[in-house]
Amino acid sequence: MTLNTGILLAALGSSLVVAVIIFLLPERQSRVRIALNLAAALVKLVLVAVIVVGVSRGEEYAFSFTVIEGLEFQLRADSLGIMFAGLSSLLWVFTTLYAIGYLEGSPHRKRFFGFFSFCVASTLGIALAGNLFTFLLFYELLSLTTYPLVVHRGTHKAMTAGAAYLRYALSGGVVLLIGIVALHVLVGDLAFGEREVLAELGAEYHPQLIAIFVLLIVGLGVKAALVPLHGWLPQAMVAPAPVSSLLHAVAVVKAGAFGIVRVVYDVYGIEFSYELGLLAGLTAVATITILYGSIRALAQTDLKRRLAFSTVSQVSYIVLGISLFGPLGTIAGMAHLLHQGLTKVTLFFCAGNYAEELGIHRIDELDGAGRRMPGTSLAFTIGALGMIGLPPTAGFISKWYLGMGAMEAGMPWVLGVLVASSLLNSAYFLPILYRLWFKPGPEEGVGRWPQEDFLGRFETRSWLLWPTLITASFSLLAGALAGLPFSPLNWAALIATREYLP
Repeated sequence: MTLNTGILLAALGSSLVVAVIIFLLPERQSRVRIALNLAAALVKLVLVAVIVVGVSRGEEYAFSFTVIEGLEFQLRADSLGIMFAGLSSLLWVFTTLYAIGYLEGSPHRKRFFGFFSFCVASTLGIALAGNLFTFLLFYELLSLTTYPLVVHRGTHKAMTAGAAYLRYALSGGVVLLIGIVALHVLVGDLAFGEREVLAELGAEYHPQLIAIFVLLIVGLGVKAALVPLHGWLPQAMVAPAPVSSLLHAVAVVKAGAFGIVRVVYDVYGIEFSYELGLLAGLTAVATITILYGSIRALAQTDLKRRLAFSTVSQVSYIVLGISLFGPLGTIAGMAHLLHQGLTKVTLFFCAGNYAEELGIHRIDELDGAGRRMPGTSLAFTIGALGMIGLPPTAGFISKWYLGMGAMEAGMPWVLGVLVASSLLNSAYFLPILYRLWFKPGPEEGVGRWPQEDFLGRFETRSWLLWPTLITASFSLLAGALAGLPFSPLNWAALIATREYLP
């Protein structure tokens, strides 16, 4: 085993080992559990950073073994996979910090943090999978380990939402399995990057390949919340705020979008996908999802449900970018995979802060909250402006490159979609900012907070406030410093030039 292989396995194994230890610890050992969680999160982040540097230098990180004849378990760190791994590892640190503060004093923390670690390990496995078989293993493990987090509170509403989540996730997994098996029967075990294999098949196989592509996208589209497969996501908002962050920014939704990127670029190949006419279908689905999600977000009065429908819309920017068939569209889609994660995790942290400190769940309860919780509200403002796509936020960079990608691809009508989406984003985010900063609230003697607590010497607990402020800063810096080496945009450009362009 080489040193690089050891680093790859250690990065994956760090959260798996910690998950097992957490389950073995007594519930009362909270300090040991916190120390283990944070240590594992930091170790994983360092290991992934080492791999990022190595991959940028062209070093190889790979591991494989034969499961049965003709079927291999493969791990491999390439530019695309390590980008997703870097996002999940970075956000795991801050989501862990936030979850420690959010769940302080609540029951069943051992169960929560155990499955939390399994969930992150599953996400890293998805990022580092070297073929569809390995991808599927971790994809299904993610579904099963996320379910206990969704139903963590154990209420009737939580159990109902969990049942819906599991129904959607497992159904999507079955469809994905059928597609993978069909592809395996056709060409055998296909490693990611061997895209010439399908392209070299004769024209008589094209109808079959199109059908398999549809199966793969439908299976992945459930987690990516593509319309009409998105129904589980708003229901899952009953989960605690750290879980919502995990679902929307770190793991589940991103895993679906990442899988679609893998299928298009590393299984079929972007040029062959275009030749088969598959990209046009993706463009149509992404366009419908972007507009539908934004329109539904407008009608929501619950803050987390509005953010959930915003996710439905925003994640499809990734699908739209890769469907544009051009380097700029690729850069836009890849960069948005990171930008949306940084921004959305911030917004859900803020929603959790309002709920914990002031008991706020509805948008009409936010009047004047900006003066009571300025740090949280500033972070929410940065996140909201990022979702709208205003400079200098990371969201602006995504939409700028999407627009240029659309022009490069000869699809100027996509600009109309981007403009319409941005106007809808403004229509459901700006009224929230107005309530936060300009409407009088309890601090001015108007009304009262639903359930005010004083949880710390700052506006809320430090465990809740600092992760929120730091991720908000990251989302701002990702836009303002987009041209620097190792920025999300720079890494997206590296992917486009190194692996996906002729």
